[in-house]
Amino acid sequence: MKLTYTGKTKDVYSLDNGNVMLKFKDDCTGKDGVFDPGENSVGLTIEGIGKANLRTSVYYFEMLHKAGIKTHYVSADIENATMEVLPGKVFGHGLEVICRLVATGSFIRRYGEYIADGTVLEGGYVECTFKNDAKGDPLVTSEGLAALGVMSEEMFKSMKEQTLKITKIVADDLKTIGLDLWDIKFEFGYNNDEVILIDEIASGNMRVYKDGKIVEPVELTKLILNR
Repeated sequence: MKLTYTGKTKDVYSLDNGNVMLKFKDDCTGKDGVFDPGENSVGLTIEGIGKANLRTSVYYFEMLHKAGIKTHYVSADIENATMEVLPGKVFGHGLEVICRLVATGSFIRRYGEYIADGTVLEGGYVECTFKNDAKGDPLVTSEGLAALGVMSEEMFKSMKEQTLKITKIVADDLKTIGLDLWDIKFEFGYNNDEVILIDEIASGNMRVYKDGKIVEPVELTKLILNR
């Protein structure tokens, strides 16, 4: 394996067979030691969260496969916290896609004068940010992505449709165990010009509530997997 990229929560390696290996870490995004999937920097380390995130990702990737949604997932080695995936080129220097079902977090920090924290966003609200820590992960529109040559509007439409479908699948699954998904963050790439979900679907990338209180990542993973 050859290390090609060191990320906040994962390291990326190239494999001889042309695929890619993701090595999951125990780092989480947040601020001042408090978990927050909306933050753009590592804020804390939770022992075992890497394997927990991998197990959750495998659980949901296999669920999406059964639903006919293509992703980059190939296989996983839980013990070594690694996942083999198809090669997927990122859009630009990296793009994050957030689907919000309830207004909270950075959405409220930006738009709190117009909407109350905890307001349901009917149908889900999809927004995109560039992965750029120095600039605070700036928001970008579909028109902006097209103008910058990062992604065609047709690709954005596909990505948005997939985001809403995947979010509903995850939200419906969480609802069966009494959990409410408020928002979730994805990454997409393209493989042979096809837009597909990449990276992970893990507790560290979603904000979930139970009985009005946020569920921390490790506890969330236990609730998802140990049902």
